[in-house]
Amino acid sequence: MTEAKHHEARQATTRTITLEVTRYRPGQDSVPVPESFDVPLMDDWAVLDGLNYIKDQLDGTLSFRWSCRMGICGSCGMNVNGEPRLTCGTFFTEFGDGPIRIEPLKGFPIIRDLVVEVDDFLDKLRHVKPWLIREGEELPLTTEHAQTPAQLEAYKQYSMCINCMLCYSACPVYVLDPDFLGPAAIALAQRYELDSRDMGDRFDLLNLNEAVWGCTFVGECTRVCPKHVDPAEAIQRYKVTAAMRSILPWSRR
Repeated sequence: MTEAKHHEARQATTRTITLEVTRYRPGQDSVPVPESFDVPLMDDWAVLDGLNYIKDQLDGTLSFRWSCRMGICGSCGMNVNGEPRLTCGTFFTEFGDGPIRIEPLKGFPIIRDLVVEVDDFLDKLRHVKPWLIREGEELPLTTEHAQTPAQLEAYKQYSMCINCMLCYSACPVYVLDPDFLGPAAIALAQRYELDSRDMGDRFDLLNLNEAVWGCTFVGECTRVCPKHVDPAEAIQRYKVTAAMRSILPWSRR
């Protein structure tokens, strides 16, 4: 946020809104504690703008992640008034006069303030082999594998995930059981399972209590997804696939 933007905020309004921000500073705080900041109440500001104002003008020690400000990178996900949201797309106008409570995503260890540890999430993504698996082909690959529009449409929705982890924070199963593979990873696995070019088989990775069968179909993952990936649908669809594989073991998909 530029100094000119800050000056405009100070000149344009005397209204403020309170942001109740979770602080956790290792070596200083034994547990996360809330801290309140009053920031300019600008109609065109997102919650991320308010956090940047705090960091630039009020307390430079505040830690949080952000990057693109366009709802694409997925790095600014936080709990806003108890709901997992991208703070770059969550605006002050949604909350009246406030206050707005901003907390780190639920279900992840806190590193500092609003920054959470993401290694477990990344490990789960790698676990499902999120790449095209081809058999009988050696590098470098030179053959083009064209797809019809219908073949693309079969998996396109599940390819829109931006790894923001909002679905994990909203998922009651993952919050209670960190071994659960989780919505985004399963949806990503389904994306490749439905890709006509993929020759892999992720059945042994997904047909587990810690994977698709651990899902209780609450549907919160789909509700909070900013890209409408619908991971709940992806999980239920693979449950059907897994059940059919159990009945007809010679059937691959």
